Amino acid sequence: MLSYYTLLIILSWMALAVLCILVRENLWIPGEDKRRFYLTYGIIALSALAEWTGIQLNGRESLQAWVLHLVKCADYILTPMAGGAIVAQMKLRDKWHKALMMVLLANTVFQIVSIFTDWMIVIDAHNRYSHGPLYAVYILVYLLVIALVAAEFLVYGLQYRRQNRASLYSILLLVVVGIGMQENLGGEIRTAYIAITLGAALMFIHYSEFYQMSTDEHMRLQREQLMTDALSGAASRHAFMKAVERIRNTTGIPNDLAVFTVDINGLKGVNDTLGHNVGDDLIVGAAHCIDKAARGKGKCYRTGGDEFVILGRMGKETADELLLCLERETVMWSRDQVTELSLSVGYALAAEHPGVTIDNLLKSADEAMYAAKAAYYRKNGLDRRNSH
Repeated sequence: MLSYYTLLIILSWMALAVLCILVRENLWIPGEDKRRFYLTYGIIALSALAEWTGIQLNGRESLQAWVLHLVKCADYILTPMAGGAIVAQMKLRDKWHKALMMVLLANTVFQIVSIFTDWMIVIDAHNRYSHGPLYAVYILVYLLVIALVAAEFLVYGLQYRRQNRASLYSILLLVVVGIGMQENLGGEIRTAYIAITLGAALMFIHYSEFYQMSTDEHMRLQREQLMTDALSGAASRHAFMKAVERIRNTTGIPNDLAVFTVDINGLKGVNDTLGHNVGDDLIVGAAHCIDKAARGKGKCYRTGGDEFVILGRMGKETADELLLCLERETVMWSRDQVTELSLSVGYALAAEHPGVTIDNLLKSADEAMYAAKAAYYRKNGLDRRNSH
């Protein structure tokens, strides 16, 4: 008949095996993180095996004493490692992690030396062991490891929002309580490894949840970057194409749809004489003026180098107000090296083109914009080919 403690250890091993399967099946976990999980579960399983073996062999008179020394050495090396193995999943490389590694290394050396002494355990004539004179050193190491693990949990928790830290600290509390129950109650109360295994499982859940959250946030930022023009801050050409596609997929375009096409006058001349950095300032200034004029009426998209489009829902009166507002904004805009911002604007209203498609409306707005640009170059006596 298996003892209750043996059954707990078997359940712990089975749980660790299931965790390994879950890690292997999760296609989203990077390979390096998977190896870290496997190492953690392996250390916990081996340390549980060492403790269980030591208890099973205690009092076996047929064994050589050195076998018991070796098994208990493995127990006293691996048990602190099991407590600290969960920290490996946090991927921290701070001063607490370094201190933890040094304590575990020092304990390993101390325990290996103790195989050849009676420092840690004293074995009687019946092959039963009891604590040696330096067992207090091991207890000190054990407590120090718990303290360092707690410090790492606190540091790791700072990576998350305040409301997301409670679950992390609760995992630490569960493990510490499980270890404390075994150490303080003693006897047949063997709760340390079931607590550590539960802690490992909960850390996997915690990792999976927040890895998914960080992945979702990364994808959201990528979508946001894709939909926003990096230079001007206006909506991107990709966002414009998406908006046009949505309109194409509707049955008939809205009767109050308005399309504005805007082009910066003289950008090539600025780039050629003052440099592209100044030209970029001109593009950013144009985007700012267009966005401010269109606010509450439509959305500004940068569709090319010096080309912008506004899509909105409005009538002719509002469209004319937008043009006046845009003219005021461009007149007020000025920079040290470029004191003037000139825009050519054309617009087309769906209400004035019954049955038109969005593509036809864009073409009409373009024609109006190019007419305005031609008038600008004629008025200023400029060669459009060299001053675009």
